[in-house]
Amino acid sequence: MGKYFGTDGFRGEANKSLTVEHAFRIGRYLGWYYGQGRKAKVVIGKDTRRSSYMFESALCAGLTASGADAYLLHVTSTPSVSYIARADDFDCGIMISASHNPYQDNGIKLINRDGEKMEENVLEGIETYLDSGRELPLALGEAIGCTVDYAAGRNRYIGTLISLATRSYKHRRIGLDCANGSTWMMAKSIFDALGADTYVIGNRPDGLNINVDCGSTHIENLRQFVLENHLDVGFAFDGDADRCLAVDDKGQIVTGDHILYVCAKYMQEQGTLGNSKVVTTVMSNLGLYKALDALGIGYEKTAVGDKYVAENMRANGHLIGGEQSGHIIFGKLSSTGDGLLTSIKLMEAICETKLPLSELCAGMTMYPQKLKNVVVTDKDETLACPEVRQAVAAAEAELGDNGRILLRKSGTEPLLRVMAEAETDALCEEMTDRIIAAMAKAGKLVEVKA
Repeated sequence: MGKYFGTDGFRGEANKSLTVEHAFRIGRYLGWYYGQGRKAKVVIGKDTRRSSYMFESALCAGLTASGADAYLLHVTSTPSVSYIARADDFDCGIMISASHNPYQDNGIKLINRDGEKMEENVLEGIETYLDSGRELPLALGEAIGCTVDYAAGRNRYIGTLISLATRSYKHRRIGLDCANGSTWMMAKSIFDALGADTYVIGNRPDGLNINVDCGSTHIENLRQFVLENHLDVGFAFDGDADRCLAVDDKGQIVTGDHILYVCAKYMQEQGTLGNSKVVTTVMSNLGLYKALDALGIGYEKTAVGDKYVAENMRANGHLIGGEQSGHIIFGKLSSTGDGLLTSIKLMEAICETKLPLSELCAGMTMYPQKLKNVVVTDKDETLACPEVRQAVAAAEAELGDNGRILLRKSGTEPLLRVMAEAETDALCEEMTDRIIAAMAKAGKLVEVKA
């Protein structure tokens, strides 16, 4: 990760760590970089945060000042920007969103012409330019770029999603939690078009309430909504709709790991999985791996981040992958996590098998997990510490095949994340405490944060 751009873009508190000056200069650089010898085309989407409009204007000013044309999708999802960048031959795409973060934060996500996360060399060039004080040449006269209303691109993305449904959703009672974010209009229009009896919450954005007690980060509200209204299924999205979690017909929460299991099993039964493996991250639940083992479906593990899942899928030709948080990628259909697409693929499994989601998930048993964040004197030294390594080895030996220990460095803070999986919550708690005690005994522990 660079100084400004992390695994999911340049993110920070609006007008504090991410400013309109940053956005303007990012636009200036992209317009110049892609426009050498020709006119560049860049497509822009945003979520419902109040500051998204401000950053959209700044990006457009920078792009057009450098001679690029800026095409505006307006309020839309991250995966729609990815789709349109690829399908409509744009030089790149920009999504203004801080995903599941509170409204005070915002972010600038850059997407290349293939609909994938932007190449590192471009990000490095932007970061150098942001700190350099260098000025790029301004476009003059007719070379100045223009801003184009491109809502038609968003509508085409919606039409593509509708076309992917294999059956009508008539008589299906479906709940949607739009997180007061990108899907607040899109989700209902899609499910209405497919014939569902649609019930919606989190669809009244005011610029300040994105992700507030709603969406995939507060799925308990959708759970209550599904139970109170006797719905067949509920889908919860995050602020920019690259995630989807679900609630089944019994009110049980369906995580990204459940979704990977249900969809991979369905693909295997339909003969469309082939030799593909399921690509997961190291944070996926042990229960998923045991369930996939029982089906004879292989899997691979990557570092945490849908970026790494996508890279593995592209490199190896795998057809499905994702994260427990609900970033699910369907390799033949998308190059990034897409919450709306995920909900449609889950509905395909429900409709074609004629089984409720609770039964489709029944073959997988989630193991309890406990995650604690600890501040340490030095992350690498702590991971290499003999006392800590010995404590981890002893815990893993005791857990055997029925649990695991994971120590992971935070990419942005002086933290180690200590996670234990075991058959009971009490055992998870005991194992994480053992590891942390070993850190303290070795003089490496500063503070336990959570």
